[in-house]
Amino acid sequence: MENFTLEKRQLCDIQGRLFELALKNGYDCPLFIESFMNSKTAAALDDTYDRLQWAGEEYILEELDDEVNDLKKAGTSYTMEVMYWAGYTYRYWHYYAKESSRQIYKTADAETMHECWLGFHTLDVEMAIDNLKEIYRQKNKKENSGT
Repeated sequence: MENFTLEKRQLCDIQGRLFELALKNGYDCPLFIESFMNSKTAAALDDTYDRLQWAGEEYILEELDDEVNDLKKAGTSYTMEVMYWAGYTYRYWHYYAKESSRQIYKTADAETMHECWLGFHTLDVEMAIDNLKEIYRQKNKKENSGT
């Protein structure tokens, strides 16, 4: 991707580490991902510049926990690799496709990311994103055609 700066790569890494931290703290992984991707906290990270972008994953997690009034502990757990890949990929997707976190989550929710990790985590990130978008298109086409 053109203009994929060091700062953008660092923000992808921070979001990957944020998702890992959620797992380490014992949060329900799919609920954490859904809460985050639809939050004001994620929207702040989508901005061109927001102080939250450089606050670090611990602070971002606290902000999210405050925003959603206590994230749910326990429940479904994903692996550390899935969580990091999902977090990194979602942030990269924002820069690559210029879509909001909320819109990205509508295209590829936590379950989709979990199911696709095995086949997609070794792909170039842009190729993985393009494939996730194609899965969404095919799913919608199938639902709209009634088959």
